[in-house]
Amino acid sequence: MHNKHLFKLTLSAVFLGIGLVLPFLTGQIEQFGNMLLPMHLPVLFCGLLCGATYGGAVGFVLPLLRSLLFGMPILYPNALAMAFELCAYAVTIGLFYRLFKKKNIIALFVSLIASLLIGRAVWGIAEIILLGLSGKVFPLSAFLAGAFGSAIPGIILQLVLIPSVMLTLQKLRPAPFAALFETRQ
Repeated sequence: MHNKHLFKLTLSAVFLGIGLVLPFLTGQIEQFGNMLLPMHLPVLFCGLLCGATYGGAVGFVLPLLRSLLFGMPILYPNALAMAFELCAYAVTIGLFYRLFKKKNIIALFVSLIASLLIGRAVWGIAEIILLGLSGKVFPLSAFLAGAFGSAIPGIILQLVLIPSVMLTLQKLRPAPFAALFETRQ
């Protein structure tokens, strides 16, 4: 039991590190980052592989830490809203995936799609609250453009890459990951 905790803690740290570095592939250009959503991938994987608690912690800390270290995303309101969004992604995907007795493609897609929808809703609510605190408005058109319009390439990437990697890990069952895919009795 203690080894499983240590493994998940270590894996969470790896996902945090990947989340800090991966956005450099978009060249720190905000438009590319908004399209490809590079910080979302390690957070979603962390939620799936380490569970809701670890994934939620990584999801919340990642955009704030990245903002403080590299200046992107801008801390207020972007990184703060993203902290709630990424936390919601990881918690949702971790909880939903855990509910399924069989860890198959259906469980994965249901968990992933639920996570993507709930995470975007949380982001919208966070933006409304944070911008409202500064006297600004977050219109529905801005939510739809930010949550779905410009994010379509990233959503497609998530829907293709996450199931592919998870099914490969499940099929190969490398020793440290094998226990994560055990079917509940």
